[in-house]
Amino acid sequence: MSESDRHYGDYQFEIYVNGLKGDLPDLPMRWQDLEAQARETVPEEAYWYVAGGAGEATMDANLAAFDNYRLVPRMLTDISKRDIGRSVLGKRFDVPFMFAPIGVQEIIHEEAELAVARAAAEVGVPMILSTVSSKPMEDVADALGDTPGWFQLYWPNDDELAASFVQRAEKAGYEAIVVTLDTKMMAWRERDLKGAYLPFLKGQGLSNYFTDPVFRSGLEKAPEEEAWPAIQKWGQVFAAPARTWDDLARLKAATSLPILLKGVLHPEDAKRAADCGMDGVIVSNHGGRQVDGAIAAIDALPGVVDAVGDRMAVLFDSGIRRGADVLKAVALGADAVLLGRPYVWGLAVDGQAGVAEVARRLAADVDITLALTGCDRLDGVNRSMLE
Repeated sequence: MSESDRHYGDYQFEIYVNGLKGDLPDLPMRWQDLEAQARETVPEEAYWYVAGGAGEATMDANLAAFDNYRLVPRMLTDISKRDIGRSVLGKRFDVPFMFAPIGVQEIIHEEAELAVARAAAEVGVPMILSTVSSKPMEDVADALGDTPGWFQLYWPNDDELAASFVQRAEKAGYEAIVVTLDTKMMAWRERDLKGAYLPFLKGQGLSNYFTDPVFRSGLEKAPEEEAWPAIQKWGQVFAAPARTWDDLARLKAATSLPILLKGVLHPEDAKRAADCGMDGVIVSNHGGRQVDGAIAAIDALPGVVDAVGDRMAVLFDSGIRRGADVLKAVALGADAVLLGRPYVWGLAVDGQAGVAEVARRLAADVDITLALTGCDRLDGVNRSMLE
């Protein structure tokens, strides 16, 4: 088979052939088993910080709601050559998913976001870096190399600091800004409250703040000299309950990068984003971490797509676990999806190699599922494939 004839799904045969030599996969194959192994690997409070949410009703709904949409395969189509790539904001991605922004990864693995960035570069998966990353955005950008990276902004209540963040990201080579809207304040998270566990109060996940010239200018001593005043300052600027749609104009003026709004669930909010000149929205309920009892993200996706799909990019987040999930989201109109917790479990179990393995498996699953539904390209997937 020539290299040009290879597909992501061929990875399954590599696994089977290695098995003939007694070489079985290092990571559990089922994502539930991978999560279980990760739980055994990291401290209990760190596991629940990632695995938990605002209650668990929304988390459960995100996964269960995918069963409301059923794929209807078609037969006797030519699937010998396939393409699972997608175009997002005018750029072609080889795979239809990105690594979602997940913060404070040092509680999971010492190499944190650097390991994820290196895996992203290894496998060719675009990455979105969180504001509350454990490694500075510039170092993560270097690890990404030519692989597309976006910067996620937890919008602080300080406009000068917000501008500094997005301008640093632009200078470092990130290609878009993702503004998370659903975290104006932290949710009531019982798992974290039980252990009084908030890693930011230990200075973890604050590298972008501690390395920022605007943030540092308001401190009497540098964070490396005296951490607690810097941590207190973070607590003062992180929450921004007064932010409104009118503030977007100032943020937009601070950067030439495209801006996407993450956390949009209501079609009217999507329309407002388009009216404000935003370049895209990400349909997401933060993986169930913010509002318990919220609508499942996949159930919100069709309404948002119908409202703005011809005006801006629409991506999907919250609940992606398998290739079928990706196809369903694309069929409902998503340009691409974000993969969250599963890659963190890969990071916990095997660092960079674990993240890369999770990505390879999802790409293979997408490719195989695409083929078995009778399609040769993901761009051809639409709602007619669903029941």
